[in-house]
Amino acid sequence: MKSNIMPEAEESKSGARDESWVHKWLGRTLLIIMGAEWFLLLLDGRWLSMFLVTMIIAALIAPTLFRRKLDVDIPVEFHFMAVIFIFASLYLGEVQSFYQRFWWWDIVLHASAGLLMGITGFLLVYLLNESKRVELHMTPGFISLFAFFFAVTIGTVWEIFEFAMDQLFGLNMQKPMLGDPSGLTDTMWDIIVNAIGAFIISFMGWRYLKRQQIFFVRNWIRRFIQKNPSLFHKGRRKS
Repeated sequence: MKSNIMPEAEESKSGARDESWVHKWLGRTLLIIMGAEWFLLLLDGRWLSMFLVTMIIAALIAPTLFRRKLDVDIPVEFHFMAVIFIFASLYLGEVQSFYQRFWWWDIVLHASAGLLMGITGFLLVYLLNESKRVELHMTPGFISLFAFFFAVTIGTVWEIFEFAMDQLFGLNMQKPMLGDPSGLTDTMWDIIVNAIGAFIISFMGWRYLKRQQIFFVRNWIRRFIQKNPSLFHKGRRKS
């Protein structure tokens, strides 16, 4: 038995080290690029773009702040996905005008947001249950619905934010489409594709909880619990 288990454990540890190394150097590279971009925008007086880049920098250093101030260790994979999404939406989309260059950019990002927020919903369920097995306390259907509605709610709140920024500061976050200068069509498609992304991840989670199908978020949750034992009841759960 030992000969079968030990190589698997060593392989898992090696994979975790590789992921941590890639995550560290990718984060540092993006931080250097965004830092240089911040100073260039400062010199050009592009204050809105500079603010957006500042948000990206904040997302890059967030895990370090959480780890030091709150003693919370964010999963590498989740932080990687969040940074890539923020970089694609704020820097490429707004600063580099990808929203205007590629008509499909906004749609892809909102669909990705639905997936990302759906994953966040599943992580929150595990936190709320304080290290207990979720399926023993909540039905798979309820957990999936929670993840779905959480993602849809966040997407709707973002659309309200875009509308408010356009109305208050005269921005163009709601991208008007041909034949609809009000931006309503863009808003509705954003909500629709966000809901589709949320449904996909919620359905995958439901299949895992109901039928024990493969679900990649499971490993993220287990790693999060192992790295943050102080957030859970001590002695209530064995890894």
